[in-house]
Amino acid sequence: MTKKYNSFLKRKLQEGSDTGFDPIWMPDFLFPFQSHLDEWALRKGRAAVLADCGLGKTPMLLVWAENVLRKTNKPVLIVTPLAVSFQTIREGEKFGIEVTRSQDGTHKGGIVVTNYQRLHHFDPDDFGGIVCDESSAIKNEKSKTKGEVAEFLRRIPYRLLCTATAAPNDYHELGTSSEVLGYLGYQDMLTKFFKEESKKDHLGWGRKTYRFRGHAEHPFWRWVVSWARACRKPSDLGFSDEGFDLPPLVKKEHIITTKAIRDGMLFSMPAKDLPEQREERRLTMKDRCEWVADRVSGHSEPCVIWCHLNPEGDMLEKMIPDALQVKGSMSDDAKEERLLAFTNGELRVLVIKPKIGAWGLNWQHCRKIITFPSHSFEGTYQSIRRCWRFGQTKPVEVDIVTTEGEVAVMRNLNAKAERASVMFDSLTKYMSDELKIDRGKNFTKQSEVPTWLIK
Repeated sequence: MTKKYNSFLKRKLQEGSDTGFDPIWMPDFLFPFQSHLDEWALRKGRAAVLADCGLGKTPMLLVWAENVLRKTNKPVLIVTPLAVSFQTIREGEKFGIEVTRSQDGTHKGGIVVTNYQRLHHFDPDDFGGIVCDESSAIKNEKSKTKGEVAEFLRRIPYRLLCTATAAPNDYHELGTSSEVLGYLGYQDMLTKFFKEESKKDHLGWGRKTYRFRGHAEHPFWRWVVSWARACRKPSDLGFSDEGFDLPPLVKKEHIITTKAIRDGMLFSMPAKDLPEQREERRLTMKDRCEWVADRVSGHSEPCVIWCHLNPEGDMLEKMIPDALQVKGSMSDDAKEERLLAFTNGELRVLVIKPKIGAWGLNWQHCRKIITFPSHSFEGTYQSIRRCWRFGQTKPVEVDIVTTEGEVAVMRNLNAKAERASVMFDSLTKYMSDELKIDRGKNFTKQSEVPTWLIK
């Protein structure tokens, strides 16, 4: 009776069971912590790897895909953001794993890569496994992309989600990830672990928030680590951080002086709400863009400029002679062409919005970033990590250009950064406790360096 009851309680935990297989091929070009994650994900069968930017998710997902290909003898599909598919192919060539690209759903088998925008051309019955690279694309539970991906993945036995740090307190992303992997559904997650509350902001507008139910926090994180692994550095998994030290990141906030004053004001005052912040951004656009153009013209190094409004991008493109913009109205092919030109060093200055290009791209050749602040911590974090990542050899300089009216935006962004750190600390702590990982710094085992770094 006791055995049956314990079995019943285990099922109620909703922890993901292992549906995978033992690794067939584990190459020596992976770091030990990468091999550990791949071995776990293959045995799990349907898993998420939440590894920070620059920890080598691409070689890990390629090895995972090659193992599934050998196990099932069926093609494996890798889905990426725009322009990232070309990087995946190059990484495959680097590590001796053949990857082909398809835009229309036709393929010759093996490992196939495409973009999220072209997923509807493919038949899920063709594939034995699928990888969603930069799976933050499916974080919104009501988005069209999430719906398409969830429906596609439902019929594929082996599934892997790869993404970096989730947005601060973004339990929603964890819920949608669980759902597309075939574990607890998004709404079921909210019902099981959270209590909905309604709060009013300083303007009296009501909004929904969620807090953990009493004593639900530990079971929640225990459930998450049953199907996900997270790390910001190898030591989060009990491995040495040797070789993963990044160069310095130098952030400078520039509050520029502007004569533009919002209606009803005698002098510039911090904007109190989103309408005022939008008005401030539009009024000060010319002054901010002129400052950026002057900054970019002062050197000849590659530079990426992150903007948030279409008029900002248009103005910057006109003001900076060797700059080109990637914007939403362009075709996917045109976007990819310019993104690849910057990636390959053929374009010096790229002007782009975070929601278009802040995920998946590797720009270690660029160390100068200029951005305007926004309320999106994830967008800001990811845009900086395009350049400040493993493989970058020089200090990365980030100029954050704002005005006196937008200081509240910066405060909110900094607060979100602190909350994101708390969330990831919780995830790695519960993961360490559950897996009994020793996260001490007294490593006695000498690190094994992959062969591709020695050559």
